[in-house]
Amino acid sequence: MGDYEILTDANFAEKTKHGKWLVDMWAAWCGPCKVVGPIVEKLAAEYKGKIHVGKMDVDANQETPGKFEVMSIPSLLYIKDGVLVAKEIGAKQEESLKADIKKHLGV
Repeated sequence: MGDYEILTDANFAEKTKHGKWLVDMWAAWCGPCKVVGPIVEKLAAEYKGKIHVGKMDVDANQETPGKFEVMSIPSLLYIKDGVLVAKEIGAKQEESLKADIKKHLGV
């Protein structure tokens, strides 16, 4: 698992209600998700102690993606203390993700 947390419909609200979160919404069949996933995992280690990073399989968990209107994947949710502050859609490179983390989470 590494430095990120596996999020599910059952634990999402409780886990994300405190702190700053980057949540990767993905699916195993999604090509662009396979590009973003390893970058998100690397950033989880790099930002450990500053932000929390979670990954949610949208095929196994449909309630939470529906709540946040996730229509395309990969989607990255930026959450502060349980409140969605931004949603970015599509594959991005590492530097773009770092810029988004700074912009949306202030880190």
